[in-house]
Amino acid sequence: MPTLDCRHFLAYYRLYWAVVSVVWLCLVPTVNGKMPAQHLERVLEKDFITAHTRTTPTTYYEGRQGPTGFEYELLHRFAESLGVSLNLNGRHAPEEVLDAVRSQGDIGAAALALDPSTPGIHYTRPIIDMQPLLVYRRGLYNIDTTQNLTGLRIATLRDTGTEQALSGLQDKVPGLDWQALANTEIAELLARVESGEFDAAVIFDHQFRVNRLFFPNVERGFSIGEPRSLAWALPAGQGLELLEAANRFLDAQRESGELARLVRRYFGHDDYLEYVGTRTFLGHLDKRLPEFAPLFKQAAHETGFDWKLLAAVGYQESHWDPEAVSPTGVRGLMMLTHPTASDMGVQNRRDPAQSIDGGARYLRNLEERLPEEIVGDNRLYMALAAYNVGLGHLYDARDIARMRGGDPNLWADVREALPLLQQRRWHSQTRYGFARGGEPVIYVRNIRRYYEMLSYVERSRQQFFQLGQTGLASAETPP
Repeated sequence: MPTLDCRHFLAYYRLYWAVVSVVWLCLVPTVNGKMPAQHLERVLEKDFITAHTRTTPTTYYEGRQGPTGFEYELLHRFAESLGVSLNLNGRHAPEEVLDAVRSQGDIGAAALALDPSTPGIHYTRPIIDMQPLLVYRRGLYNIDTTQNLTGLRIATLRDTGTEQALSGLQDKVPGLDWQALANTEIAELLARVESGEFDAAVIFDHQFRVNRLFFPNVERGFSIGEPRSLAWALPAGQGLELLEAANRFLDAQRESGELARLVRRYFGHDDYLEYVGTRTFLGHLDKRLPEFAPLFKQAAHETGFDWKLLAAVGYQESHWDPEAVSPTGVRGLMMLTHPTASDMGVQNRRDPAQSIDGGARYLRNLEERLPEEIVGDNRLYMALAAYNVGLGHLYDARDIARMRGGDPNLWADVREALPLLQQRRWHSQTRYGFARGGEPVIYVRNIRRYYEMLSYVERSRQQFFQLGQTGLASAETPP
């Protein structure tokens, strides 16, 4: 079968929509001789647009400063362009989104792969490409071609667009077999590969980049098939005006460069919480910390924390860079969100003194709000986790720890529960839902590591100073 290049696809896509428009005008029923209200008109009349999505790191989730995610941000901008509010339903499984769009409207945005043959659905123009990727459990070797897939236990997610990539391999790999999982999300699938339940999985490349840090025993394999196009879905038979408005909006985002900036922000790197090398840390220790150490010590004096702990938090947050800005908009040396800065009375987040003072007081505030049953280091580590992921998600993890028979007052048990907030079967039972729960685990681990390094350096310098003083005294004492 001949391949369809990009120019042919676009020509086909325009012809497809021309035919759809004519057919719709011929078939749509009239009411009292008048056309029924168009989809866009109804959205404007009710003053909100309902979007159906999923809670994943690549679509939508409750982050440190509220709702975030690549498609959430696009949807929010689209609603603003229409002058309406965004009503989000984010509790769908992947296979539920299109049914919700057909039955409830208005739009679906959930890493949907464009498929013009989908019944009852119109798709927008392509937004980004999604490349199917095979990933596999570390320890398996020579997984670098399709011929290595025979006999492997392979899984993918149902109704996400990756099944087609596997189907396309069956002629080349006759023994190929896989399982399409329902009611499952990417993080849970990768966890099942890491645990050994499956040998490999097929997901999209950008999904792996966002999640790979939390699954170090899952390796990148190779691309499978041609890229799919991510698009939004709208219900058919309700007019084309809303679809056309969405296409105009997406075109404008692309032409202005905003779409490319969003892609870079959310998918441009996969090292958000990677360890920083010791050499880099020590370089910043000598070049950056001396300027801010007095501020950390002052904040420590006022809040009761060890100044080195606050410095470790500051390094984890910004590498001691007062001009730092995260992909989600938090900024400053202690990376305060705008609401947190406001609550702490910080007027300028980029002012190092205000940022360090506000961050220290916010960490103390979080610790004081924890239940009194949490004591010792458990209390500190949970406060640090809440600084990263939010107190609500921390409480959800404590609930999960309790459900699993653990102790919600022990960091060791809550640490095991936090990554489960990425799995639908767990976060669906919580109040605040999905969270990138692997991040606070790495976050706390990094801070402890930086704190230990700072303590080691401080002890070494003190010992060096004492040895110097002893040597000086010996030199001054006559034999």
